[in-house]
Amino acid sequence: MNPTTIAATAGSSTHPSSLFPQITRCKTTRELHQVHALFLKTGQIHDPLAAAEILKFCSLSAHRDIDYACKVFRQMSEPNCFSWNTVIRALTESAENDETNEPLEALLLFTEMLTDGTVLPNRFTFPSVFKACARTGKLLEGEQVHGLAVKFGFEKDEFVASNLVRMYVMCGAMEKAQFLLNKMMVEFENDGKLVNDKRRIEGNIVLWNVMIDGYIRIGDLTAARELFDKISQRSVISWNVMISGYAQNGYFMEAIEMFRSMQMGKVRPNYVTLVSVLPAISRIGALELGKWVHLYAERNDIVIDDVLGSALIDMYAKCGSIEKAVQVFNRISKPNTITWSAIIGGLAIHGRAKDALDYFSRMEREGVTPSGVVYIGILTACSHAGLVEEGRLCFNHIVNEVDFEPRLEHYGCMVDLLGRAGLLKEAEEFILNMPIKPDDVTWKALLGACKMHGNIGMGDRVAQILMNMAPRDSGAYVALSNIYAASRDWESVARVRLKMNEMNVRKDPGCSWIELDGIVHQFLVEDDSHPRAKEIHSMLLEIAEQMRLVGYKPDTSQVLLNIDDEEEKESTLYYHSERIAIAFGLISTNPGTPLRIVKNLRVCEDCHFWIKLISKIYKREIIVRDRRRFHHFENGLCSCKDYW
Repeated sequence: MNPTTIAATAGSSTHPSSLFPQITRCKTTRELHQVHALFLKTGQIHDPLAAAEILKFCSLSAHRDIDYACKVFRQMSEPNCFSWNTVIRALTESAENDETNEPLEALLLFTEMLTDGTVLPNRFTFPSVFKACARTGKLLEGEQVHGLAVKFGFEKDEFVASNLVRMYVMCGAMEKAQFLLNKMMVEFENDGKLVNDKRRIEGNIVLWNVMIDGYIRIGDLTAARELFDKISQRSVISWNVMISGYAQNGYFMEAIEMFRSMQMGKVRPNYVTLVSVLPAISRIGALELGKWVHLYAERNDIVIDDVLGSALIDMYAKCGSIEKAVQVFNRISKPNTITWSAIIGGLAIHGRAKDALDYFSRMEREGVTPSGVVYIGILTACSHAGLVEEGRLCFNHIVNEVDFEPRLEHYGCMVDLLGRAGLLKEAEEFILNMPIKPDDVTWKALLGACKMHGNIGMGDRVAQILMNMAPRDSGAYVALSNIYAASRDWESVARVRLKMNEMNVRKDPGCSWIELDGIVHQFLVEDDSHPRAKEIHSMLLEIAEQMRLVGYKPDTSQVLLNIDDEEEKESTLYYHSERIAIAFGLISTNPGTPLRIVKNLRVCEDCHFWIKLISKIYKREIIVRDRRRFHHFENGLCSCKDYW
């Protein structure tokens, strides 16, 4: 080491960076290269501290250059532990935003460090190595590094131990992670400083959050919730992890309840909270809650960027307020592909194909490259509106004119487009000539078209293909049963139902939601569990009488069971979940108030006609979102124009 440097640093707390202002003043990589050249010329590069500072700048600064850092490292005659740690950390962290092999290179460099033997790893080495194991999913190597941490006496170091737990979580080894966490908690409690050491408390919360996220990653929501309930001082991250976990795993009501509990616990939602809860709000159509989230973001100066903006657009669109979705989109100064896909997809599910195509044209004029999701939105819009030629043009554009390889979803959209238009033979040939193997969703689109157009022969053939692909998926069985029931072939219906029983296949129950005064009410088929069930039943009887007066006669071919009693068939139709939800809405709101319903399945033809009459008799706008699209009912008409 340079004697001057020794004199300057001996017995001093001076940070090495302050000894080399030329490096700290660098604003670009080019400037660093010039300083490096100067140090080489003057010989100052032989000062280990100077070399380490150059290494740190090109490894960890905002102007990082990993390749250059590795070259600098290789030129160091005797790199110290700090230098080894710097490059290992740089290789590990550089991949956090990029898909590279650098975490693997970090592990190789750590192995080289051990093999070299000149310098031993310290407490700052192992966290980066554990991160590299986590990034690459190298559980076996992680276990070996764990053994080394024990050997070198760092297992009880909080910094090392916390990253060790994270490594096991990220590699899916939850039992080992839980064992380590429990062991750490016992040691902290025995330490006697846990209550008084704020830093430790916060560190423990972080670890608990990591564990909760780990259980969510493997789909164990029960274990995640049990851990969450044990945390005495939950951070906003704790709440966000659970809300996001519930929403991503399809527990939408639970996600919303967690969001409400968070506010009751006086924890303020942040940007991540809003992005996490909005998908759950979208799925169950809780418009009033979605509006509250939007207002909260504006009043608390939470930036509505492309991610949050897209989530709001998607929420408004899926909650039936497409005009509000358009307003949010128009306020985003520089919409990107994500926001364009959100608005185009929203317009598509509302049946506004012309508007979706107009926005697509605007997107291209503004120079934004469409994504695969955007093309799905356009093809869906064409499908819902019966725009066969426009859909063909769009698909041919994707295949022949743009640098984009169509995915299964795009082929599925084309099958749906052709099938809905009654071009069943063309749709089947399209599937058979696909360059990629069709999945069950693609075949289901054709099967749905067979049901729509009453093609029993093709429907039976396609259903058999689906039953072979996914023997326990109820979709094919139910669709085929529908086709037979529509033609009153009850013997075939019974045969399909018997096969379902033999295979232990269960049909998804119909379920509908309606939000009133910020509270979401859920109804199942023939549901009598609601506190106002008697009033709902009376309303349904009143509706039945009103329907009779206007000449409505139920289409009992929609009943899929061989019931001889016609009245029993009609009764079965009257208690579909969306009808119960609408009856509840009618008795719970003022005259003229629009009703918004969300259903998990496709609305049957009889219910569709029934709701059209309700909208006219009771002078209500009724907005229904089923599995496929939105239906805006008003004055006896539907926005889908009976094409769905």
